[in-house]
Formats: sequence, C-alpha cells, structure tokens
Amino acid sequence: MFCALSILVDYIRAAWAGFRHITREVGTFLARHHELDEVYGEQTHAFRIWMKQAGYTDSTQKEYQREVYGYLHALDGLAVDKAAKMNVIAHLVSKQQAAGDRARNRTLSAIRAFYIALIDFELAQRNPALEVKKSKTEKNKKPVYLEEEELVESFSYIDGRYRSRNMAIFLLMSYCGLRVGEVHRLNLGDFKRAKGMIEVFGKGRKWNEIPVPDALLTVLSDVEQERITPYREKEDAFFVSQKGRRLSIRQIQKIAAETFEAFKKQNPKVMDMKLSCHKLRHTFATMLLKNGVDIRVVKELMGHASIETTMIYTHVNDSQKKQAMSTIRIPSQAII
Repeated sequence: MFCALSILVDYIRAAWAGFRHITREVGTFLARHHELDEVYGEQTHAFRIWMKQAGYTDSTQKEYQREVYGYLHALDGLAVDKAAKMNVIAHLVSKQQAAGDRARNRTLSAIRAFYIALIDFELAQRNPALEVKKSKTEKNKKPVYLEEEELVESFSYIDGRYRSRNMAIFLLMSYCGLRVGEVHRLNLGDFKRAKGMIEVFGKGRKWNEIPVPDALLTVLSDVEQERITPYREKEDAFFVSQKGRRLSIRQIQKIAAETFEAFKKQNPKVMDMKLSCHKLRHTFATMLLKNGVDIRVVKELMGHASIETTMIYTHVNDSQKKQAMSTIRIPSQAII
C-alpha cells in the first residue's frame, strides 16, 4: 500500500513538473510573439490578411506565420524593408543546420510570401528572399512513389469497419491525384456522377474538374450510399467519421499510416520507403507520365501552378534505362 502510494506521489510530481515546464515554454513563446508584434505588428497583421485573401489553408497559414516570426526574431528589430539578401541567408543557414534542406526551403517559401504580401500592401518595396535560391538538393530530389503492382498490393491491407470509405480515399489520391486536404474538403455536391467528374477545391482557391475512372465512379457511388449520417443536419462532407463529423486531415493521414505500416511489414522491398498520402499523389503523376500522357495534361490534373513543379515526376527508373540501352548495338568489328 505504502509502495503504491509512493509511486503515485512520484507520478504526480513528475506530471506537475512537466506541466510547469510546458507552461513556461508557452509563456516564453507568447511573450516573444508579443514583443515581435510591438515592433512588426503592422506587417504580421497584413500578412495574415493577405494569406486569408489568397486562399491559403489554415495549416499553411499557421506554418508560415511560425516561420515568419522566426525570421523576424532573427532580424532583431531591423526594419523588414531594410533587410537584405544576407539577412535572409543568415537565417536560412541557422535553420538548415538544425533541420536540413527541406526545412530551409519551407522557411524560404514563407519569407518570400511574407514580402509579397508586404509589397502588395505597400509596406515594402522589394523582396530580398527572391534573390535567394532554393536548395538544389531538395529541388532535384527524386520523388518517392510506388510501382502500380505495389500500389495495388497495398490496397489489400485496407480493412476494418469502414473499408469501403477508406478504399475510396486511397483511390482518389492514387488514381485521381488528390491532395489529402482536397479529400478532406470534398463535398457531396462535388461528385458529378452523371458527368463522370469530381470538382476539387485545391490550392490557391482554385477549382479543378477531374475525370474519374469508371471503376472509381462505382466505388464512390457505393460510399455515398453507405455514408454515415452526419452529426449536423447540414453537413455536406463526402467522407464522414464514425462520430458524424467531416473526416479530418489527421484522420485521413492516420488511415494511410496504419495501412502502409501493415503493408511494409509484409513487403521488405518497400520497408525503407517513407510512404504517406502525398506519396500516392506522386504515384499517380508517375503512372500518367509512364503511360505517355502529355506533361501539360498531367500539370492540369495535378493542379500545379507551374509546369516546373510537374517536371519533378519525369524521373526515369532503372528498367526504363535498361530498355533504352537494349536498343544500342555495338558492331562486332568495333571490338575486334
């Protein structure tokens, strides 16, 4: 009895210490933001308005604000319109040392957007972040994707009570190229069965009509019929959770993570691949290009603003290299 009580007391003390640590961290975070807002309040407020107007998702807005506050902290009171290329690079170098190229490029994108907003609101005249190049390592990195036979095999690991719903989600990402946020935002009215289309509300508040393969039309129709009754009468979400609410992005990611985890345990060749919802989108683009679809069409289906983004999927695999080399014939007299 005494031993159990002692363990409970130790647990409470540890929990209390953890709570105090988190409280201090949150307090420091809020205090720093308050200090920065006293110096850069007009600029940060303008940036928030600009992002909402531009149609950035809530998660992107939060991420970009966090990155910009980090940049402003590094400026240490220097006026944003007085900052130069060197200030941006200095901040990126410190970021890169801690988290690598991917984090560096994300930070650079946020700072670029910040200055675009300020110029738009006439709070700055130039964008020093545009003078800084993105990391070539990240830019040239080959996207991770599944071969189609691997993709199909992964579907067999989708199970559970809501298998039909989850299968539809996987198929939309891998055979229509939807982003996880686009799946999350899909409404009943966006499914145009008669036209064989879905209307996708994508990045930059842009609508994109995507033709749906016949087999997927049937799956979506079945899911629509079996749809869970929403908690709210006016809820228009196509995919509904067991609690009757719109299926969240985090829930969709969890479904994918659990499926891929089971798939990888039984398939050593994909064990080291970092599979996720977005890798299904990579797979979709890769399949189209392998099938000879014009890259301009792929760009439209993917909802890319620039064809340069689509170009990352024009990678060549080993089998294609071997096939190309098999067409080479060395004359026998050349090696005598």
